[in-house]
Amino acid sequence: MPASAEVTPLIPAMRLLLYVAAFLVFLAGLVLFVFPLRTAEWFAWTVNPPMTAVFLGAAYWSAAGLEIAGARSASWESARLAVWPVFVFTTLTLGVTLLHLDRFHLSPDTGALAQVATWAWLAIYATVPVAMLVISWLQNRSRRPALTSVTPRRPVLPPALRLLMVGIAGVLLLYGVALLAVPTYAATWWPWTLSELTARAIGAWLVGLGWSAAQGQSSADLRAVRPVALTSIAFVILQALALLRYGGALTWPSAPVIGFITVLLAIGIAGGWALALSRSPGARTGVS
Repeated sequence: MPASAEVTPLIPAMRLLLYVAAFLVFLAGLVLFVFPLRTAEWFAWTVNPPMTAVFLGAAYWSAAGLEIAGARSASWESARLAVWPVFVFTTLTLGVTLLHLDRFHLSPDTGALAQVATWAWLAIYATVPVAMLVISWLQNRSRRPALTSVTPRRPVLPPALRLLMVGIAGVLLLYGVALLAVPTYAATWWPWTLSELTARAIGAWLVGLGWSAAQGQSSADLRAVRPVALTSIAFVILQALALLRYGGALTWPSAPVIGFITVLLAIGIAGGWALALSRSPGARTGVS
C-alpha cells in the first residue's frame, strides 16, 4: 500500500553549491581533457603522461553532469545521490593535495596562470567539503513532512542490475583505496605508468565513482537513478575518446588493460540498463 513519507525540497544554498561545483569541475575537465599537453602552464600541477590528464578530465566532465542533475532535483532525497560522492571525492583530493604539495605550482618560477590555478585549486578543495557538510546540515534541518503517495522504501532496480552495480562499486572502492594507500604497488596494476601523485588522484576518483554506484543501486526511485546512469554513460564515452587519442600509452594486451576495458564495459552496461529503466513507461517513483 502507498504510504505517506517525508519529502524534503532542496534548499537554495544546496542548489547553488551544486551548480558552482559543476562549473568548477567543468573548468578542470576543460584543461585536462582538451589541453592535456599544457598542464605545466595552465593547471595546478603537471600531469604526465597525457593519457592520465585526459582520464582525469573525462572524470571531471562526467561529474559535472551528476552535479547539474543534483542541482536540478526537486528533492533532497534525489540530490544527495550527487552530494555524497562529491563530498567523498573532494575530501580525499584535499588529502592527496596536502600530501604532495611539493608537486604543485606554488614556486615563483612557474607561470602566473599555473600559480593562479594552484591557489584556486587549494581554495576550492579546502572549502567545498566544509561547505557541503554545513549546507547538508542546514538541508537536514529543513526536513519537514509532506503528504505524498510513494512506493515502499525498497530498492527498485532488478536484482541482476543491483548485483552488477555492487560489483562495480566493490572493484572501484577497493582499487581506489589501494591507489590511495599504497600507490607505488597498486599502480603496477594500472594499464599505464602512474606517479604517486597521479595514482592517488585517480584513486580519489575511483572511490568517488564507487561510492556513487553503491548509492545508486539501493535507490527506491527509478527516476533518481537517471543522473547516475547518465554520468556512467558519459564517463565511458569520454574514456573511449581518451583511448582513441592516447591509447598508445597503455601496455596492450596486458592483464591491467583487459581489466580496465572490462570495468569500463561493465559501467557502460549498468549505466545504459539503468537509464533504460528510468525512462520506461512503468518507472515508479519513490523516496530513497
